[in-house]
Amino acid sequence: MIYLIDSSDNKGNKCMVEKKMSMKQIIAEEERKEQERLAIVLSHIQAGVTFVDWKTAYIGQEVSIGEGTTIGPCVILEGNTKIGRDCNIGHNTKIVDSVIDDGVNIQCSVILESTIGSRTKVGPFAYLRPGSHIGRDAKVGDFVEVKNSTMGDGAKASHLTYIGDADVGDGVNLGCGVVFVNYNGSEKNRSTVEEAAFIGCNTNLIAPVKVGKGAYVAAGTTITKDVPSGALCIGRAKDMIIPDWVEKRGILKKKK
Repeated sequence: MIYLIDSSDNKGNKCMVEKKMSMKQIIAEEERKEQERLAIVLSHIQAGVTFVDWKTAYIGQEVSIGEGTTIGPCVILEGNTKIGRDCNIGHNTKIVDSVIDDGVNIQCSVILESTIGSRTKVGPFAYLRPGSHIGRDAKVGDFVEVKNSTMGDGAKASHLTYIGDADVGDGVNLGCGVVFVNYNGSEKNRSTVEEAAFIGCNTNLIAPVKVGKGAYVAAGTTITKDVPSGALCIGRAKDMIIPDWVEKRGILKKKK
């Protein structure tokens, strides 16, 4: 049986080596790795970290975790990740090469090469891609994806939003279904939403655009040009109501 094991070349660089191993050797190798993993977890427990299920946590050797933090089941922390004090890292969360400040609550999310400010809430099912920087007391809710973007203190994207190549100011509210349209087929562009602006549900921001401080964008709008500070931006078709249309067409009557 061929089995991959960690090894080092003659220069000390880590690499994977194929070796033929018996079942007994495989079991011994897996038990060795398990003991190394549990030893790392135990060192964090001794430092004041709580593990809901210490046997299902996967913590890298370079990871640091602050006192008072709770780590849920099936959490993976890798690379040069730093977790602050009194955080709650919920089950099935993966964090790689990221910095998480004190008091952050993360649920069922993936965070890669990003930073999160203190007391911010992330997830469930959020995805922070490399280059994302979230401020303090912010919210990145369920099914929100952030890529190469900043969100200021108190900014909120509660659900179903894509924030790509954007700078979102302090206190901005992004409604459900907001999309920063950053790619035109050949190049990516950046957009800015200044502090205290309100972006309604199902808004598309066609980059590059700028929404000014305290501006209000109505739900269902597609933004293609800059919105001045304090202005209302609304761009959607006018409603048309035709009375008795359904009955006249018989469109909802099921055929027997």
